[in-house]
Amino acid sequence: MTTPLYGVYGASGCGRSVLPLVREQLLEQGALAERLVFVDDNPTAPSVNGHRVLDYAAFLRESATGRFVVLAIADGSTRERLAQRCAGDGIAFFEARASNVVIMDNVTLGEGAILSPFVTLASNVRIGRHFHANIYSYVEHDCVIGDFVTLAPGAQCNGNILIDDHAYVGAGAMLRQGKPGKPLVIGRGATVGMGAVVTKDVLPGVTVVGNPARILTKRSE
Repeated sequence: MTTPLYGVYGASGCGRSVLPLVREQLLEQGALAERLVFVDDNPTAPSVNGHRVLDYAAFLRESATGRFVVLAIADGSTRERLAQRCAGDGIAFFEARASNVVIMDNVTLGEGAILSPFVTLASNVRIGRHFHANIYSYVEHDCVIGDFVTLAPGAQCNGNILIDDHAYVGAGAMLRQGKPGKPLVIGRGATVGMGAVVTKDVLPGVTVVGNPARILTKRSE
């Protein structure tokens, strides 16, 4: 009997961390574990952690009543490209959410999110498509987060913050709380380095590091 096929797109470290969350969800829904696979554009093994690895063409060829993926790729620009590709081929998206994630009041979450263990989304939060919140990261009250944003493990996004599309907040980074009507802004495509403490707006496309965070500049050779 043909059944739906579920894929975790990316068989690297991120994907291997996401797959157990998906497997638990599917088992709770009565789905078959063998209908969960990795999808990878450059597979290096036929199976990983007990699940088949299919390239994209093979995923499309597999007999299924429907195809669903979650994009376990850390880079936001790559996630967007893959999201467009999958949507064009009629593949739907689903959310991977750990059982101990805490979501409070009035939270809007776009499609395809990955919410790892011990993530908290507090009240009055709006989040775009294909959001990644890694283990122990949180988003406090009154934050607005764009599409294809990544919070690395332990990232602290405090209240009244605006994070634009494709931004990346590194492991253990802390974003200081903004003010009502004057949020702290992390610009489109900006990168906040690991452990940085951000106390003022970050311009689009730049990388900031340190405490307090400052723009990273390369020393001339």
